[in-house]
Amino acid sequence: QVQLVESGGGLVQAGGSLRLSCAASGRTFSNYVMGWFRQAPGKEREFVASISRGGQSTDYVDSVKGRFTISRDNAKNTVYLQMHSLKPEDTAIYYCASTQAGFGSTRRSGYNFWGQGTQVTVSS
Repeated sequence: QVQLVESGGGLVQAGGSLRLSCAASGRTFSNYVMGWFRQAPGKEREFVASISRGGQSTDYVDSVKGRFTISRDNAKNTVYLQMHSLKPEDTAIYYCASTQAGFGSTRRSGYNFWGQGTQVTVSS
């Protein structure tokens, strides 16, 4: 079992930045591929970014490429999502997720453990 707790969400103006954090506990953090998903009101939860166990490989949905950066610190059991140039369409609840499966999944079903989410609201 892995427990995930997100933080760092909030209200920001368009063009602004936020950094989300996800602290993990319960199992060896470096054994898990980590991902960020988001869910806007009335929409399906969608993949945002993922990072491999050692941090060497990352993947992003096209809509955030060049604006968001996922990173991890295995010594601190934490994964981050740095978000720049935020847009109103980035408004959503952001969820951290983990999986012991191989790197590369963008499906919600590919991840086993989830945090409770943190709200990001971007005003225009």
